[in-house]
Amino acid sequence: MSIRPPRPAHRFALASEVIAIEFGTLEYAVRGEGPPILMVHGTGGGFDQGLSFGAGLRRHGYQIIAPSRFGYLRSDYPAAPSSANQADAFVALLDHLGIDRLPVVGGSAGALSAVAFALRHPERCSLLILLVPAANVSGRDPVEMTALQKLLVERVLGSDFAYWSARTVAPKRLIGTLLATDPALLDRVEPGERACAYRILDEMLPVSARVRGVRNDARLASAPGALAYRDIAVPTLIVSVEDDRFGTAATARYLAATIRDARLVILPRGGHIWLGADDAVAEHIARFISEPGADAPPRSPQRARQR
Repeated sequence: MSIRPPRPAHRFALASEVIAIEFGTLEYAVRGEGPPILMVHGTGGGFDQGLSFGAGLRRHGYQIIAPSRFGYLRSDYPAAPSSANQADAFVALLDHLGIDRLPVVGGSAGALSAVAFALRHPERCSLLILLVPAANVSGRDPVEMTALQKLLVERVLGSDFAYWSARTVAPKRLIGTLLATDPALLDRVEPGERACAYRILDEMLPVSARVRGVRNDARLASAPGALAYRDIAVPTLIVSVEDDRFGTAATARYLAATIRDARLVILPRGGHIWLGADDAVAEHIARFISEPGADAPPRSPQRARQR
């Protein structure tokens, strides 16, 4: 009897919606009740990962709007899949939903299009929250790998069967490599948090429906100086983890020193998926959003600030 990987692609038609925009088809899902938050997923994700990352905020009484970025799942991959165009696609989604202004949360490589949204459309972005932001801010590729690591990752991400096989045989290795999180932490967290790590791995299937987005993320995240972080004019919270193997703690510190009045939270451990700290991250974000004056108009950007 042959062993075949599961075929989860059909679940998306029931769990998400699609709309036609300037850049083609855009997929999204909405869950929960309360004030809306735009949750922008990271590499290897889609609307499903966005919903997972927003689960803690739903428990705080917020509604999560989770789009699939360019090249992920049922969202098209346009000729120019830039962070700027992705930000404009978010505006089209908000227009479709009748939402004028809301907080935007960008995780990992999703932080790039979240920043672009805040820069291009500050009147639509009440707050900016960056989680473990993967960006080249100092000439260092945040997901730089050796030639051997790149070969292995390309093979795993190039095939649903190869990924499923690796997920079945060596899930901890994938957690250490793809999720940039020390697998030893799995034995130190609650069962629910442990299950969350494995769910993130499972949600990457089918990788064949995400691979164009993954490759585009790698290209955008490795490009140095791609975004004018100094010009961000909305209140910003940056959250990272000290032991993130992608080195986003250093990126977060740089951004906090660059973005005017940005607030910085560095958690001691949890890796790139903040393993064991999901409640703490949701609490930091919810507190930031609920502060008095959080919905104030955007500031004038400071275009000539010197460090």
